[in-house]
Amino acid sequence: MTEWKDGIAKITLPTPFAVGDVNVYLIKGERLTLVDTGVKTDASWNSLTEQMADLGLIPSDIQQIVLTHHHPDHAGMLDFFPDSLEVYGHPLNERWIHPTEAFLQEQEGFFRSYFQEFGLPQEFFPFLSKLRKTFKYSCNRSLTGHLVEGMRPLGLGDWQVIETPGHAQSQIALFREKDGILIGGDLMLAHISPNPLLEPPAPGEKERPKPQLQHNDSMKKLLSYPIHCIYTGHGEEVYQLAELIEKRLSRQHGRAMTVKSWLKAEQLTVFEICTRLFPSVYKRELMLTISETVGQLDYLVAIGEISSKDTLPVLYQAEQ
Repeated sequence: MTEWKDGIAKITLPTPFAVGDVNVYLIKGERLTLVDTGVKTDASWNSLTEQMADLGLIPSDIQQIVLTHHHPDHAGMLDFFPDSLEVYGHPLNERWIHPTEAFLQEQEGFFRSYFQEFGLPQEFFPFLSKLRKTFKYSCNRSLTGHLVEGMRPLGLGDWQVIETPGHAQSQIALFREKDGILIGGDLMLAHISPNPLLEPPAPGEKERPKPQLQHNDSMKKLLSYPIHCIYTGHGEEVYQLAELIEKRLSRQHGRAMTVKSWLKAEQLTVFEICTRLFPSVYKRELMLTISETVGQLDYLVAIGEISSKDTLPVLYQAEQ
């Protein structure tokens, strides 16, 4: 039974993805606000409608939507809502939730270049032509307005925006200081560590983002806020935040040190490291596992443990 708690109603919706159900949140403010939408499927829409009925509401009662980030399980069901409904989020949502042909080609070109650099065998290159199919469960509409660091969304005067890139370049969290509640998207999940996903450079930028480093910084950033509870994008709430951050950072550092030990023994391409880290899943989850592998290497470079060589495919050499 869906119910209100502290002016927030947690609604859990089905997805067709391996991550399972996604959480979206209704907030009672000066405007009834839905934070994230779920994926673009009839099953998700029907579930939202049923759970809102528990609260005596229907979807047309929603007065605005705020996105924590652009991934289809969080933004896809925007297409089920009328175009007149206002939608707010970080500016970097835009190219993903309202994709142009130019952006789809840019994304494919970005990954094609890096697939070559990372030493992926040719058998994996057909995957590139399927990238646009990942938008099947997403939406095609624009933001009404932007939310960036320190802003307070319209109609949500108690809530402050915190930018938390890493898992997605567009990711933000909403913090309510009076009771220490954070609606955190996929920054902190109780049961799994979110994937810091590779994305093309932001508009106007030339360098690719380094999502693992961003993700680590975003987690540490939360420690400066008096957070009591995090409502998460998947699974249960998080209460012991400092302990969980320490655990996540320690585990990631340990995995990176494993990679360093391999590189002390021999030079390896990114792809070869990926197949060692994820021998059973890299073929099935290529983008997730390559992103994670690059994240470990970015981290090792950042802390001065390895250097990269300017050869194709990229060979990483451990510092002696």
